[in-house]
Amino acid sequence: MIGTENGDATVRGLADVEGFAQRCFRGTPGDAVGIELEFLVFDRADPSRQVPVDQISEALPLLPGGSAVTFEPGGQLELSGPPEDLPAAISHLLADVETARRALHDEDLVLGGMGLDPLRPPLRQLRQPRYDAMAELLGVPYGPMMMCLTASIQVNVDFGTRPVIRWERANRLGPVLSAAFANSPIVGSRPCGWMSGRQAVWLHLDPTRTHPVVWDGDPAAAWARYLMDARLMLIGGRTPRRHTPPSRATLGDWMRTPDLAGHAPTTGDLAYHATTVFPPVRPRGWLEIRYLDALHPRSWPVCVAVTSALMLDDHAADTALASAEPFADRWWQAAHVGLEDERVRRAAEDCFRAALDALPRLGAGPGLIADVDAFADRHVSTGRSPAADLLARARDTGPPLPAWLGEEVPA
Repeated sequence: MIGTENGDATVRGLADVEGFAQRCFRGTPGDAVGIELEFLVFDRADPSRQVPVDQISEALPLLPGGSAVTFEPGGQLELSGPPEDLPAAISHLLADVETARRALHDEDLVLGGMGLDPLRPPLRQLRQPRYDAMAELLGVPYGPMMMCLTASIQVNVDFGTRPVIRWERANRLGPVLSAAFANSPIVGSRPCGWMSGRQAVWLHLDPTRTHPVVWDGDPAAAWARYLMDARLMLIGGRTPRRHTPPSRATLGDWMRTPDLAGHAPTTGDLAYHATTVFPPVRPRGWLEIRYLDALHPRSWPVCVAVTSALMLDDHAADTALASAEPFADRWWQAAHVGLEDERVRRAAEDCFRAALDALPRLGAGPGLIADVDAFADRHVSTGRSPAADLLARARDTGPPLPAWLGEEVPA
C-alpha cells in the first residue's frame, strides 16, 4: 500500500500529506486495465429474501480467469480481475462471471445486474470494525443504503506517462458516462426519482469523503487537501478503532491535535485514511473510476470498453472531452435524469462514437465492438439509459420477478 513503506513515521504537516498524494499519482506508465464488478444476488424463488454470504460463497467454484472473490457489507458479490490489456481483462472476467452465473443458477440464485437493490431493505451481513465505523459515521438512511444496497462497475486504469491528463479525463467525463450507464432507478419496489439512484446515494453521503476532488491544475495538491479535510472514520493499526461517539474531526484536526487519537498520525494512518474516502475518481498509483452503475452480467463489458477507450486513447479522449466538457461538474443532473437531457444524450453519443473508433486500436475484437455499437443504438441514440428499461419492465410485470431482474436462464 502506498504510504506504508515506513508506516511508523510521523506525519508532521501538509508537506508530508502532499508527498503521499504525489506518490498516489506515480503508477506504472502503462495501459493496463483492472475491472471490479459488484453484483446483487437474489433467490430465484423469493427475490425479497436476503441471501447469506456463506450460501453464495459455497456455491461458487474455482473461477477460470483468476478473479478474486470478495463481498460487500450487504452481501453483494464482487469479482476483481488482475490488471491486463483491455481485451484480456474483459475476456478473463467474462469467463469468471459466466462461471459464477451458472453455478449460482444451479443453486436457484440470480446475479442481479443493477446499481441499487430494487426490493430489499438494507441488512448488513459483514461485521468488521471498518464497517461498524462506516455505519456509525455515515448515518441513516444513506449509509446503510450505500453499504448494503448498491453495486457498481469499477474500472481501474494505469496512469500512463501523463497522469494529470488521465486524471482529468476520468473526472471530466464522469457525469456523461454515469448518465449513459445509469441503471438504478428503483428502491423499495418503487421508482426513486433518479436514473442512477446508486449515484444519488453516494452524493448524499458525507461530502468530505464522497464528493469529487476539486482541483485547479495540480491534482496531487488537491488530493492532499481532500485527505486533510476528510473526517476520520477509523484509526488504523493492529487493532483498528473508531472514535466514540462519532467525531467530526478531520485528518487535519488530528495532525494539529495528536491527543484526538492518543498519538500523532503516522504514514500508515494516512495510507489507511486514504482507503476510507470515496470520491468518484480516486488515485492509488492507478486511477479508480468509481461512478458507474452495475449492469446486466452480459452488458458490463460495454461499459468497461467505452470507459477504458476514453481513458487510454488520446484521440478518442480529445473528441469525447470536447462534447462532455459542459457537463463536467453536473454530477447531480446526470444521476437525476440520465440521458433524458438531450444535451447530455448528444455528448454521450459523441463519446460512444469516439470509443468505437478507438477500440480497434486497443485490440478489441469484432464481437466486443458490435456489442458497444448495439448498446449505443439501443440506449444512447434513443436517450434511454438502462434505467429506462428497468422502469419499463417494472411497469409491465408488476412484482419484481427474476425475469424483471434481467437474468435469463443460461443455455
